[in-house]
Amino acid sequence: MTTRPSKQLLSPRSALLVGYSGFLLATALPLVLWHRVIAAVASDFRLELDYLVTGWTAWGLIALGLLFFVPVVVSIGRRPQSRLYPRSRNAYAGWGVSLYTLGLALASQVAAVAGVASS
Repeated sequence: MTTRPSKQLLSPRSALLVGYSGFLLATALPLVLWHRVIAAVASDFRLELDYLVTGWTAWGLIALGLLFFVPVVVSIGRRPQSRLYPRSRNAYAGWGVSLYTLGLALASQVAAVAGVASS
């Protein structure tokens, strides 16, 4: 029986550090880039469908994308047989990347339409 070399380039501890750092950066990035836009949209809050869809969809997509990343980040460094390792880890990662990227693109459009400077 032969053993295959590991595909992992980082130690488990380094991978965990990189994963958590990346998740925190992904969480902070929209807040840093568009804090004024978020404040402007939130200052005119009302329960109207048009307002909720046009003003808050971007932030909802970003938040949903980050939620899909949580099981992926938690499973970093764990073995696939672990209880905390999601069976469809790649699907979670794919949905997280897709929704987060769509949210960022839409947030930049909301910022352009709102006419609020980004920094």
